Amino acid sequence: MVLDLLTYASRYAPLLPGLSDAFAFLQRPGTDLLPDGRYPIIGDRVFALVQTYDTQPFAGGFPEAHRRYADVQVVTAGSEWFGYAPLSDQPIEQPYDAARDILFVRGDTLPYRLTPGAFALFLPHDAHLPGRTTTTPERVRKIVVKIQIPTPT
Repeated sequence: MVLDLLTYASRYAPLLPGLSDAFAFLQRPGTDLLPDGRYPIIGDRVFALVQTYDTQPFAGGFPEAHRRYADVQVVTAGSEWFGYAPLSDQPIEQPYDAARDILFVRGDTLPYRLTPGAFALFLPHDAHLPGRTTTTPERVRKIVVKIQIPTPT
């Protein structure tokens, strides 16, 4: 996991093909005003999901992880907490669903806060529990950019 400010995003762009395209999209003026939905950046290789929802308590949720895509998550309005743990430390709750590129695990996560101007990058070895609150639910606008992980050659 990487947690930092979008101001420093260019420092991380070399980590993954498509990451610079994701950051360019996230920093484009007006991106925070897009309606909820899916937005292609580079076809199905890099795309954005714009979402509006209310945060939920940590209890009752299961951390998730992905194999084919990395997530760059940015809150554009409101704030949320998320849980993080290395995937290798987590027992499987629901096996990997290839069609949805998701698996769910159970176990303890460390809480972190995501606010406007910051980003969280989750790679396939990162279990994460997004959209959480530590007090009362809060309305959040968020953009998640999915970046396809290159297959080894």
